[in-house]
Amino acid sequence: MILLVNGPNLNLLGEREPEIYGTSTLADVERMVSEACAAYGLEVRSIQSNYEGALIDFIQENRHEAKGMVINPGGLTHTSVALHDCLKALSFPVVEVHISNIHTREEWRRKDLVAPATRGQVVGLGTHGYYYAAMWLCGQLPELGEYDADRVPADVPPEDVRPEDLRPVVGGDYEG
Repeated sequence: MILLVNGPNLNLLGEREPEIYGTSTLADVERMVSEACAAYGLEVRSIQSNYEGALIDFIQENRHEAKGMVINPGGLTHTSVALHDCLKALSFPVVEVHISNIHTREEWRRKDLVAPATRGQVVGLGTHGYYYAAMWLCGQLPELGEYDADRVPADVPPEDVRPEDLRPVVGGDYEG
């Protein structure tokens, strides 16, 4: 299982500042991540909350079942030592996503307390960043085995590979 964690104000995706955050809704994001992970045989468990404690409780409650996490901490990125500490205690990889490029916006947005507790970040690619984070994360999970390179021609750039082009190979047999 993959956790999809969204922090404050992300419930307003599609409405709030569409010139910055786009017109995709949170439901669109959740569907996109679920479909990406389903291509690897993984379910997604999602939460969005405007409350830091609810997010931390959710992460801790699911920490033994989860294999990885995609997180957009929203405004907690810049303020939450507690969320940082929660992520540091996890035994699986975490990828941080930001729809806008927080490194090119207001100075205060450039302070990221969460990033040091994650494996990496995807920033500034709109809601597509969630997809890329999920695909990378699923591809890192060792129990999924290797991938059948014959399904993707060599001349196809990585950004054009679709989830249905990839199928896990375990013990030489296709799953799925």
